[in-house]
Amino acid sequence: MSVVDSSPESAGTAPERLREQRGWCWYDWANSVFPTSVGTVFLSGYLTAVAKVEAQADTARNGPNACADSSLQQCDISAFGVHFPAGSLWGYLLSIATVVQVLVLPVMGAIADRTQNKRRMLGGFAFAGSLATAALGFVGGSDWSLGVVLFILSNICWGSSVVVYYSFLPEIATPDERDAVSARGWAFGYLGGGIALAIQLALFIGHDAVGISEATAVRFAFVLSGLWWAGFTLIPLSRLRRHQAPHGGEHGAGIIVAGFKELGQTFKSARLFPLTLAFLFTYLIYTDGISTVAGVSAQYGRDELKLDETVLISTILIVQFVAFFGGVLHGWGAKRWGAKRTIQISLLVWIVVIGFAYFVQAGQQFQFYGLAVGIGLVLGGTNALSRSLFSQMVPPGREAQYFSLYEIGERSTSWLGPLVFAGVGQATGSFRLAIISLVVFFVVGFVLMIFVPVRRAIEASGNPVPVKV
Repeated sequence: MSVVDSSPESAGTAPERLREQRGWCWYDWANSVFPTSVGTVFLSGYLTAVAKVEAQADTARNGPNACADSSLQQCDISAFGVHFPAGSLWGYLLSIATVVQVLVLPVMGAIADRTQNKRRMLGGFAFAGSLATAALGFVGGSDWSLGVVLFILSNICWGSSVVVYYSFLPEIATPDERDAVSARGWAFGYLGGGIALAIQLALFIGHDAVGISEATAVRFAFVLSGLWWAGFTLIPLSRLRRHQAPHGGEHGAGIIVAGFKELGQTFKSARLFPLTLAFLFTYLIYTDGISTVAGVSAQYGRDELKLDETVLISTILIVQFVAFFGGVLHGWGAKRWGAKRTIQISLLVWIVVIGFAYFVQAGQQFQFYGLAVGIGLVLGGTNALSRSLFSQMVPPGREAQYFSLYEIGERSTSWLGPLVFAGVGQATGSFRLAIISLVVFFVVGFVLMIFVPVRRAIEASGNPVPVKV
């Protein structure tokens, strides 16, 4: 294996590193529009509505059925001979997209490490994903199946690009720079995602003023998301460069075969780094709690607190913009106390925030806004420092592969938090008890974090230990 020195010091002078770091942060800004605008806000409702049109057309062809009712759960659609309610389409689609990512991302990470064509792969995945995202703007009528295919393609490209993007972090920042760079990128991502979403929501809310329908406004949002993602990706591509020599000389289809071999070697060698895996396991527990709180907060506000959609939309924007300051604050905390201790403080804040959520009174929108501020302060920063801390524990030369494990681990366990929330809600009939039950993820994560010997884990992976960990 031929590998050049991949230490950040080999990247050149401090100004040269800073130029790459600033360019790197722009990809957080570029890609955040996809999970925020497409995944969280617009596509779920739009695709479900398109599926209902197909179900109603099927009713017209085959005679009356339950879809005459206005409930989406009683409007059946079919795929590959399987019938299911239109209202369940989004949940099934997320599950399928996650499974596909779990299968694809490790191989993409191995290929990235093997070829070291990270910059080219980042651009390829970003542009292909942004094209598929923009193409969602052509989904209309009853063609929900086209939307399914485009979302799966864009989701694969987004996940693959993020794996490659993360793998640059150990190469462009010294151990002592890494927490600040990661936090800055994450904060920048929330700011970019928030600005893009604000523009799209302004068009959506004011669609009558510009003479378009709600559906057309949503389709414009998809096109804007694709253009935003592709356009801002040009900035990191202009600044990032190769830091390692290829691990092999394969070309064409041989790269894929070599990627599988490289992945097999990584799985075999992973057991030699048990402390890295211990941190990864701890992270997967508390990040499941984080993603669940972010995912169910709108449902909690709508169904338990009886807040209207305007309040919920405003809350999404509050979280996005406050998360920018939260990311910066976490970067400052890591510089002062180290990443591990700052993550632990952040987990304690999460526990307090969820406790506050339990006591928010129905109909009290300003209390809900206060909850949004609390979530925003810790939402991005916790994951940003987890990303940088994990990068310290990754064996040199296998950055993309380990970050693919990081990403698929997060997706593979993301079912547990929603299951707890839904199960407690069903068993007790109360979303308040369901939301407070999520505290367990943060308590367990905090306790396990105490026992992760971060300094030893970094040393065992063969990396230099930063002054503050």
